[in-house]
Amino acid sequence: MAETEGKSTSLNGVSGEEEAGGDHHKDGDACGSKDEDKHGDNGEASGDRNVPESELKEEDDDDEEEEEEEDTDSMDGSGLFSLTEDGERESEEGRQERAKDGGRRAARKRNRPCGGGGNNNNRSSSSDEDDDDDEELKDEDDEEDDEAMEAWLGAELRDLRGPAWRAIPSLRCREIGRDSQQFVRRVCGARGLVQRLELQGRLERHSGCVNTLHFNPSGTRLASGSDDLRVVIWDWAIRRAELEFDSGHKSNVFQAKFLPHSGDSTLAMCARDGQIRVAELSATQRCKNTKRVAQHKGAAHKLALEPDSPCSFLSAGEDAMVFGIDLRLDRPAKKLVMVKEGDKKVGLYTIFVNPAKTHHFAVGGRDQYVRIYDQRKINENDNNGVLKKFCPSHLVPSESKTNITCLVYSHDGTELLASYNDEDIYLFDSNHSDGADYCRRYKGHRNNATVKGVNFYGPCSEFVVSGSDCGHIYLWDKHSARIVQFMEGDRGGVVNCLEPHPHLPGMATSGLDHDIKLWAPTAETPTGLKGLKEVMKKNKRDRDEDSVRHGDQYDTQLLWFLMRHMRNRRPPRTRREGADADTDESWSSPDTSDEEEGGPDHVQCMSS
Repeated sequence: MAETEGKSTSLNGVSGEEEAGGDHHKDGDACGSKDEDKHGDNGEASGDRNVPESELKEEDDDDEEEEEEEDTDSMDGSGLFSLTEDGERESEEGRQERAKDGGRRAARKRNRPCGGGGNNNNRSSSSDEDDDDDEELKDEDDEEDDEAMEAWLGAELRDLRGPAWRAIPSLRCREIGRDSQQFVRRVCGARGLVQRLELQGRLERHSGCVNTLHFNPSGTRLASGSDDLRVVIWDWAIRRAELEFDSGHKSNVFQAKFLPHSGDSTLAMCARDGQIRVAELSATQRCKNTKRVAQHKGAAHKLALEPDSPCSFLSAGEDAMVFGIDLRLDRPAKKLVMVKEGDKKVGLYTIFVNPAKTHHFAVGGRDQYVRIYDQRKINENDNNGVLKKFCPSHLVPSESKTNITCLVYSHDGTELLASYNDEDIYLFDSNHSDGADYCRRYKGHRNNATVKGVNFYGPCSEFVVSGSDCGHIYLWDKHSARIVQFMEGDRGGVVNCLEPHPHLPGMATSGLDHDIKLWAPTAETPTGLKGLKEVMKKNKRDRDEDSVRHGDQYDTQLLWFLMRHMRNRRPPRTRREGADADTDESWSSPDTSDEEEGGPDHVQCMSS
């Protein structure tokens, strides 16, 4: 029983030896309290009856066997971590003792002298006792908060599995040529390496928030886009910018992605101005031009690439429209669907194509539903064209204006991950029927201030990674939903983008800071998750306070973005010869026409 209780209350990963020691210490305390109660209650009987030594010996042997059974594996140097400092649960005897202490404090208060007739010593003594009582009450409140946090986080957790990869046996197998092709994949998905991720360096070139990151298919180049309206192509391994060019957008660049199988020569982009633009890159590290291929009547936050196509992709905008874009056509953009719930349009923040069934795509936005469509059979007169919808059951009747800020498919398309604002991250089985509930829930972070991203980490989607308003990066084990890594990301306070490397154990992240951070598993020891308890308590408290207000989070978000944009507006750029002056207009309206909003279709690029 003690072993099961210890596992269920432990929430995250650190040293297994510490957990084992904590369990043994807890058992020792429990046995000690039982023995004391036994001798105290049955003092007379113990005096009349002598216990045979053989019975005492058998009891001692049983205790030793129980302690041996409770010893657990360290799971590759990392066991389970409890949010309480000592990792122990409060026993029933402890709660009774605390109730007795409360009664004694109340009795002391009743027996205290009061009024003006007391001497200074009595008043001083009474003041000291008041301070002691206040400290005890504060400690009890902290314990209750810890218990509430443990209960909330531990409600839907599972036990961590044993390590799937061990360094020494795997290296030996590679030396003799056995399973050498799978070596890198297994390394990238190893929990031991995830727990050793640490900051390797920064890429600094942008003068605004970095909103998008994307590795090319080979992993040798990294594209980034920013509020400064520029796109940079990095040789991240040597931390050098190979190419920098003006995106042609009039407002914050939200995504810039290499099209697959294009030889890294085509980059698709979208932005707050609603434009979808394509940049043509040359082999000599130049940008030939950028051209507009589609126009949303609202901000366009995300693009969805088709894994095997160098010339087609999808876009989604806050105008509720999904465009299919084929660069081989004279008019590249084609309307696929207008996303609605009943007769009401649903503005979109995210879109992703199923990598295994490329005709399926999922969208999410200004309501609580994940919608999946099939490009081959979209009929808006039949269920608004939706193939199936998913939503956590407790959010279906929600009236708190819950939004989906990001969703992604797993590597094989069987799972779908969705991040909700002022809520948690949920994992769905994409093969389940319409209306199915979630499979896993990932807690601890906070998603409120920005349109937060979420992603899978590992070649087989072994982990879930997300940024947070607290400026930290969280990694959960996908199966158990336990936090296995916790790192400080942006000093600016919010981490938005998380881009795992396609072939190596590492990733790039960005947020409100003007730089890009690179992470790799080079730490000598696994993480101790230092400071996680305090940060998660603050995140939950802030989220609870926001839920009480029942405000429109995204009205607040837009105001926040506008204020930040006005503070960080760049000075007007110098006009190039033969080019029109750049406009300072930064916000697009859903009612603006294509002609008013579009700007120039083609922009000649000059590399920096």
